Order: sequence, then structure tokens, then C-alpha cells
Amino acid sequence: MYRKLVRPLLFKIDPEKVHHLTFSLLRKMFKLPLVQSIVKKKFALEDPRLEREVFGLKFKNPVGLAAGFDKDAKLYKELSSFGFGFIEIGTLTPKPQPGNEKKRIFRLVGDKALINRMGFNNGGVMAAVERLKKNKDVLIGGNIGKNKVTPNDKAVDDYIICFDALLDHVDYFVVNVSSPNTPNLRELQDKEPLTLLLNTLQKRNSERPSPKPILLKIAPDLTEEQLLDIIDIVKETKIAGIIATNTTISREGLTSEKKEETGGLSGLPLKDRATEVISFLSEKSNHAFPIIGVGGIMSAEDAIEKLEAGASLVQLYTGFIYEGPQLIKKINKAILERGL
Repeated sequence: MYRKLVRPLLFKIDPEKVHHLTFSLLRKMFKLPLVQSIVKKKFALEDPRLEREVFGLKFKNPVGLAAGFDKDAKLYKELSSFGFGFIEIGTLTPKPQPGNEKKRIFRLVGDKALINRMGFNNGGVMAAVERLKKNKDVLIGGNIGKNKVTPNDKAVDDYIICFDALLDHVDYFVVNVSSPNTPNLRELQDKEPLTLLLNTLQKRNSERPSPKPILLKIAPDLTEEQLLDIIDIVKETKIAGIIATNTTISREGLTSEKKEETGGLSGLPLKDRATEVISFLSEKSNHAFPIIGVGGIMSAEDAIEKLEAGASLVQLYTGFIYEGPQLIKKINKAILERGL
């Protein structure tokens, strides 16, 4: 129904407008009696065999919603009803910022992909905190970044502000230094500044009575040498794990006329590279840390590939848009069938 009826209608509307429209409709729908239970019955699959314990947290199932979809923590409860095992909010920055100029999201339908150059548009970390105070049972990841106007030599301060604000309201953190849409942000992936940033957050984390797992989200465009540096950094800083991967700046193999748009590419063209990165990190580190696999998961088989490559959990974004909420249940069913 989604692919044949709902998606064709939604895809007639500008991607960013349809995102806000969908959020508005879902918010209104879930206020109606029984809607939440109906949605859960149709889309969610609950089975104790799907439960996972990863970096000290218990996940209902290994399929999560990637950051970027619910940036401001406005709809995490409703979205979790579709069967996600966890929701990652953000990327959040200390101060609100509008992001880059519109138009800034582009569908590449023939490639089953999206290009976005949003630029960390969000209402600021404190606005999200107020919403998260109402959370009761959704496992939440907090994806944090820096404001566009903050120079890289002051970036640590921005990450500290977000970390401190969210500490009591999220279950794990994700340090985002890999978005291609904030100028010079990816320079923070270099070994020296990245080690400093993670060590600073880890020190702050260790001083709290209940420290939270900190993960690093990396770009798919890193070289093997850089990926080996990432393994060393995880070992040195003792962070909890890696999210592989963010969007790519590569345009290899695309056929859409919109392929020249600047920004990060997500969706099917990213699938193989994201899986390669997961496999490389898993094998070269001797499975030393958990990996959340994300990038190009458009089917249950795509998710299985990432789990078999070494991921402990997976996340959806573009696949959720193209394939609809039934994809979550399909993946969980496949996991049960494979005994993974």
C-alpha cells in the first residue's frame, strides 16, 4: 500500500515540505484513541529473540531510526510505535540554527537515493531537552554537533554544551564530525582533533555517577589508513563504538539528473560502501567494539548483510522514506528467520 499509493502522492511534494506535513499528520493522528495500539499491532514485531544488549544497553530489537529524521525530538514516541528498537535524535547544536538555504533536499528516485545539504538545522539542544523530559520508555540516542559559526578550534566547547544538556535525557551519545554539510566539520575527523574531542567528552563522562556510552559517527569516504586511525582512536579513547556510516560526497554510479547537487548522498548507492566500512572496521579491530550499521538499507537482505559484516545494530533513514514503515518488521522477521 505504501509504495503503490502513499509514496507516489508524497513524492509529488517537495521533500522538506512533505517531511513537515508528515510530522504534522502523525502528531494529530496519534492523539486519536487507539491509533497508537493499531499502528503497533500492524507494524511492530515484539519477540524476546530480537532483544540485544549492546554497549550496556538493552534494545527491544536491533533496528533503529537514524539521526536526521527527528532532529528536534518532536516525534520520537510516535515513531517508535512503528517498531523501531531505538530512536536517534539530532544532530543537535548548542544554539538554534536555520541550516543552509532551501532547496536543500533532493530525491534521486531512479537511484533510490536522497541528497541533502540541510546543515544541522535544529531548534537548539535545550528545546529538545524539554521534549525529552516527557520520555518514558523510548531508547534514545543523542547525536550532537557544533554550530556553523563556531570555529573548529572552539568546537569542543559546543560538544560539551550539548553533552551536558542531554546527559540525563538520552541513553547514548553520538559525536557527529562527519556531516559534509557544515563547512570544515570533517576536518575534526583527523586523528589529533578527534582524539582530543573524544577524550574530553570521556573525561567529563567518567566524572558522572551514570556515564553514558559515547559513539562516533564516521564518513564512508575515509581511506583505509584513516579507518585504521579510527580503530586506534576507539582503543585510545575507550569510546563505546562506531556508527558506520554517514552520507557520502561520492556520486559514483548515479544516473539521476540531480546527481550534481551538493550535499550528502544517502540511500541505495551508499549500501555497498557502508557495508565495506563495517566489515573493515570489524575485521581489522578483531571485533573489538560494537558497530551500528547504516547506509543504503532498502530491504531486509540489506540489513542482514550489515549484521553479517559485523554490525550489532542497524539504522534506517532513506529506506524508511522509500520503502515505508513495513520495512522495520520485514528486517526483524528476517533476523528471526536467520537466527541472527
